[in-house]
Amino acid sequence: MNIDKDTIVLAILEFDSIAVGFNALDDIVKTAPVKIIDARTICFGKYLIVFSGDVASAEYSFNKGKETGGNHVVDNLFLPLVHAEIINAVGNIKQTENWGTIGIIETKTVTSAVEAADIAAKEGGVEIVEIRLANGFGGKSYVKMIGDLENVQAATDAGIAKITLKNLLFAKTIIPQPEKEIKKYFLK
Repeated sequence: MNIDKDTIVLAILEFDSIAVGFNALDDIVKTAPVKIIDARTICFGKYLIVFSGDVASAEYSFNKGKETGGNHVVDNLFLPLVHAEIINAVGNIKQTENWGTIGIIETKTVTSAVEAADIAAKEGGVEIVEIRLANGFGGKSYVKMIGDLENVQAATDAGIAKITLKNLLFAKTIIPQPEKEIKKYFLK
């Protein structure tokens, strides 16, 4: 997924119905001038729409997509000030020389992984290395980060706080002083 580095608004809608997802996609595009970043089926028969635009247009389209989706909306996120680390990490692996404490947040939805990553990045002091989106993971997603122990702990705690309340956290782990041999697998 390629997100323009100048994106400041990110909107995500995740549906449990492919048919409803396509209908919402059409309504989103018809409602206001937005840029569709990605729209596709994901594991377990869900449909994902990721888009951006100016704040007002993206918000109108986001609300229309939610309205169209109704009770088929599994998760959603409207992020008007997305952190730059997120733009680089969604669907990509950021190569880094840094090798400190690693943290992983595993979520039940794509949307909640992006939300957790944004919150963790805004907490500060960590590099968001990757946000892996649902393909081949049974609908789950995960966030990988690196930093010093204190910052990774704080970022992980901040990142999981909201998604835990929504019952969308699957698991988390923090590995202080990881062995150097696992770096090539972590950045793969």
